[in-house]
Amino acid sequence: MSLIEKLQWRYATKKMDSSKVVPQEKVDQILEAIRLTASSSGLQPYEVIIVTNQEIREKIKAAANGQSQVTECSHLLVFAAWDTYTAERINQAFDMTEEIRDFKSDAGDAYRQMLLKVYPARDAEFNFNHASKQAYIGLGTALIAAAYEQVDSTPMEGFNPAAVDEILNLKEKGLRSTVLLTLGYRNAEEDWLLKLKKVRRSAESFFRWVK
Repeated sequence: MSLIEKLQWRYATKKMDSSKVVPQEKVDQILEAIRLTASSSGLQPYEVIIVTNQEIREKIKAAANGQSQVTECSHLLVFAAWDTYTAERINQAFDMTEEIRDFKSDAGDAYRQMLLKVYPARDAEFNFNHASKQAYIGLGTALIAAAYEQVDSTPMEGFNPAAVDEILNLKEKGLRSTVLLTLGYRNAEEDWLLKLKKVRRSAESFFRWVK
């Protein structure tokens, strides 16, 4: 199938087959796609926690309004954004860039100093919201990558972030949960959504061209 055909194939899976496990090579491909995705200033201000422990997933399910995919899926991904931007985090990102590219530049240093001046001085909640938007870019990439690998997925916002943060001890890591993503395989017999047509606005009503 082409990429578009695979995106037409995907849907927000409501019932997953808990007996089926996503092969590790497919999980690795999806995770690598997330790692390679774009982020503002290249900071990658979030982490992805992969939860396979069933006991922990039961706790997360309780914090996610009992959504069955959390425990039925093969892998549960928790996108956790930085709670704020700090000088240490910004410097680590720029130091890594200089090390990998093996050079420094006046332009790069000027950009680093600009971020160091602006970002840490901002309100922590403002910074968290900005970092959360970057996590959603990763989520979008994950959805496409999963479809490409023909792995079913369901993005979830319907959960108690504070509870999930506590379950995964995210606060002590300077992280806050933002969105969940389940990976697995659809239960074709029990998923009511599978047989329904995909509904999207027409291209004419969705895109606006400025020429």
